[in-house]
Amino acid sequence: MSQGFEERPVPFRLIPVIDLRRGQVVRARAGERDGYAPIDTPLARGSAPADIARALIDAVEADLLYVADLDAIMERTEPDRASLEAVARACPGVALWVDAGFSDLLGIERFGGLGLGRPVIGSESQRDADLVRALGHRAVLSLDSRGETRLGPDALHDDAGAWPDDVIVMTLARVGTGSGPDLSGISRAIAAGGGRRIYAAGGVRGPDDVAQLIEAGAAGALVASAIHDGRLR
Repeated sequence: MSQGFEERPVPFRLIPVIDLRRGQVVRARAGERDGYAPIDTPLARGSAPADIARALIDAVEADLLYVADLDAIMERTEPDRASLEAVARACPGVALWVDAGFSDLLGIERFGGLGLGRPVIGSESQRDADLVRALGHRAVLSLDSRGETRLGPDALHDDAGAWPDDVIVMTLARVGTGSGPDLSGISRAIAAGGGRRIYAAGGVRGPDDVAQLIEAGAAGALVASAIHDGRLR
């Protein structure tokens, strides 16, 4: 593996997810973001980002949290700094991966100055592969798809040489649906990745899916609904 951003190696990583909208955590389902409602979960009262983040981290004893800032992704706004700071305070010692629709180096530099996490570069937000290539292993790449449609430049999906050490296979249509992970897509990314860490996102239902992902060689999975619903603890 090429030299770059290194984290403590683990056999498989469960990464809790929070989706932010208008300063609240919302329940994601099938990537239909306009219809996401504030989350209702037995893990915590209300939908405050700090409370939900802490509850998810405690539920699976995680040391890494993925945050999707949907306002920033959908409306090209600045990251929700107040929510991110509240999450960071509530989860000391927990690393954050943040997707805030980053699409240029200036935005990445502004975010980096906040010290609030490692940027996730979503393919759906890119015009070409230049930003991913420029950042190298400082960022996480999310290869986004909706159904059979790959989102963003083909070069990001096809050219594994441009990938950083950590790559998410994000199947938006499966998010929150309990339909199971995209094992074939994840297996293809693992085969192409040349030792890069590949993470599944979307559809993970419980321990059986985790076992299949481990067998396939995935480094981890991004999970929300299965934790809220008690299928993964």
